[in-house]
Amino acid sequence: MTKDWCSSKYFAERQDSKNKSKNVILAIKNNLFFIFINSMLSKAQISLITSLQNKKFRLQHQVFVVEGIKSVLEFVNSSYKVQKIYATQQALTKLDKIPHNIKLEDVTEAEFQKITSLKNPQGALAIVELPQNNRLDFKALGGKYSIVLDDIQDPGNLGTIIRTAEWFGIEDIICSIGTVDAYNPKVVQATMGSLSRVKIYYVDIEPFIQDTTLPTFGALLNGQSIYETNFGNEGLIIMGNEGNGIRSELISKIDKAITIPRIGAAESLNVAIATTIFCSEITRQKIT
Repeated sequence: MTKDWCSSKYFAERQDSKNKSKNVILAIKNNLFFIFINSMLSKAQISLITSLQNKKFRLQHQVFVVEGIKSVLEFVNSSYKVQKIYATQQALTKLDKIPHNIKLEDVTEAEFQKITSLKNPQGALAIVELPQNNRLDFKALGGKYSIVLDDIQDPGNLGTIIRTAEWFGIEDIICSIGTVDAYNPKVVQATMGSLSRVKIYYVDIEPFIQDTTLPTFGALLNGQSIYETNFGNEGLIIMGNEGNGIRSELISKIDKAITIPRIGAAESLNVAIATTIFCSEITRQKIT
């Protein structure tokens, strides 16, 4: 713990009677209750945290990893349930405004290197519970725009799309079953905390597109110019796979094929950038 924390009159330290290697520090500050645990990370803890890089173990344990001080605080202050935060002493100085009861495990820099997946970590890592009963309410999509992703594979692309969606006020992203897991650590990192506020759903998108009553707009190379399209007040923006675009089975179910006019010689646009352009144009039409 940092010197100013440890010297506080609010702290009481006791030795755990069952585990002499562990110190539990209880604190009350600004009417908030904190529990700090000073301990050596066990092999089991390290194994569990590192296993969460894999979707299989995220589903098995129903948790995922969030790294970085800002991102950790975003999830702490969201509807997600944070189970525990592992933090170095330097990071702890920036985690003193957590707004509810939470366990903080103080780890050394060397220990943190064993659990982080980042090249330049900030010394803060949270274990967060996966959302439960995350079912798509089709009626709730009316009156607004949502993004539909068809087999997006790159974690950085999905993370950027989630972050972009929040910037433009889009609340829901509907992913195909084949889209990369939104709780992949690389996706979580790329969202910079936006994942804590944007709702992500995984569905079989073919029957979903077939049955929806909302207007559907597909991003395709051949279609009406995005700048000549009236998007109205609601609908679904469908973005395709990085290499193959929107699958052929979906194209026939889309109401309007929309393209971003190409001026230069580039073969295609990155899907995250293309999504940003769609979100920007829809927003421009709303506010003008």
